[in-house]
Amino acid sequence: MKALVTGFDPFGGDKVNPSSLAVSRLRKKIGKVSVVTAVLPTSYAKSAKVLRAAIDKAKPDIVLCVGQAGGRTELCLERVGINVQDARIPDNDRKQPIDVPVRADGPAAYFATLPIKACVAEMRKAGLPAVVSNTAGTFVCNHILYSLMDIIETHPRRMRGGFLHIPYVPEQAARLGGAPSMGVDDIARGIEIIVATSAVRTTDIQTAEGRIS
Repeated sequence: MKALVTGFDPFGGDKVNPSSLAVSRLRKKIGKVSVVTAVLPTSYAKSAKVLRAAIDKAKPDIVLCVGQAGGRTELCLERVGINVQDARIPDNDRKQPIDVPVRADGPAAYFATLPIKACVAEMRKAGLPAVVSNTAGTFVCNHILYSLMDIIETHPRRMRGGFLHIPYVPEQAARLGGAPSMGVDDIARGIEIIVATSAVRTTDIQTAEGRIS
């Protein structure tokens, strides 16, 4: 079995992106799963093309994309990607789409197909703060989750996919004056737990992870 795990390059004027830092620390083998990694550009126009090329090259069974969500306090495994691009800030191409669909003729949303609740439960057992998230935002992270699931929907190879949002790392929080953060090694450990859990589970557990607001 093979997993493709991707991070993003830095954006918004920052010099680091914790997603690519964490992905670079992953083991090449997690149990019986071979791990291949890639870094995606923080670009609406380019990211899905780079992801598709990485999928076609790696031929994975599992795809996990990882991105930064500054201000979040937990490892947030996303449930759904929505068909909208609505950028609060420009991407790395200086593009700032507002109310533009990811795919003009696409469905309103796609659900992740990894066992997200089981993965969250396993991360918590390992002492990592983790949660099922019901919003991936509307920036490039949501764009790539939607694009990933759209690729999987039509790709000749059968795959499962999902997206993990992660907090800042401490060096970013130090510059930002007390923003929540998580160490890179803990983030990498969480990613490896998601890969390992997804490799052995084809169905999710049934447990309440919904939120009132």
